[in-house]
Amino acid sequence: MRSIPIPIRSLMPEPTDAVEYMPMPREMATFEMPRLPEPGPDMDVAGARDVLEVFIGHLDHWLATSGEPPALDLARLPAASLRVLNETLGEGEVSAIVAAEHEIRVQETVFSGVWRQQHLRGSHLLHDYLLAAPIPPVVGALASEGASPTLRALPLPAGAMNVPALVNELQEAMDRCAPGVPAHVINLTLLPLSPEDSAHLDAVLDGGTVVVLSRGFGNCRISSTAARHVWRVQYFNNMQTLILNTIEVVVMPEVALAAHEDLLETRDRLADLVLWMGDSIAAPSPAA
Repeated sequence: MRSIPIPIRSLMPEPTDAVEYMPMPREMATFEMPRLPEPGPDMDVAGARDVLEVFIGHLDHWLATSGEPPALDLARLPAASLRVLNETLGEGEVSAIVAAEHEIRVQETVFSGVWRQQHLRGSHLLHDYLLAAPIPPVVGALASEGASPTLRALPLPAGAMNVPALVNELQEAMDRCAPGVPAHVINLTLLPLSPEDSAHLDAVLDGGTVVVLSRGFGNCRISSTAARHVWRVQYFNNMQTLILNTIEVVVMPEVALAAHEDLLETRDRLADLVLWMGDSIAAPSPAA
């Protein structure tokens, strides 16, 4: 939205007790095609283009038939080709921290639904996958792997008010949860909880292995818990103030997922990037 060039002010006197509103998120990311580096000895644009052409072929097949998400391991790719891919794919809105036997880094590229998934042991890179999916399957798999299908049975503290009913509601939602079942959302921001309620809820749920961070509009933190398919989904404004605190019982919170429409659009954008790379390679080098 464009700013209004005419200053606006009220002709009414200022109220003495003005209502102050909590700052809300102000910026929303929009897609911008990344810059393409100039071809050269350290920038193998042709090699990067060839990788993307293969990837688009796998992506087309997956979009038409579903099945396993397309993935290419870039760990052995020549450095000059990888450098071009790193620059052109960039970093998108969503990243994930996954606790596993070895370190796993997940980062969405600027192309929605296209991800980099790196597996490391110490400083040694084991795998560097380029993959397409609503979210990499490893995120959901490891979130569920060590999680329990039942909530921890802990004695209620003195001063508990609403947490007994809340725990029962969560367990019932967990029992119903399955792929395709809509999320059961509990808005803790609006729920009156005593300090004892909050502490008990933390004790019941703490112990998840996955944290997903989304910067699409403000900041959203999505944390798995010790209970299977139970996620803490928290929204923060630009001042890092918590503005919405929820629990979602669902296989994967929708806010973490790239939509099917996004993946279709990404396919076309990747094809445009490949054509752009071809033009760059074919263009004569500027005179020295």
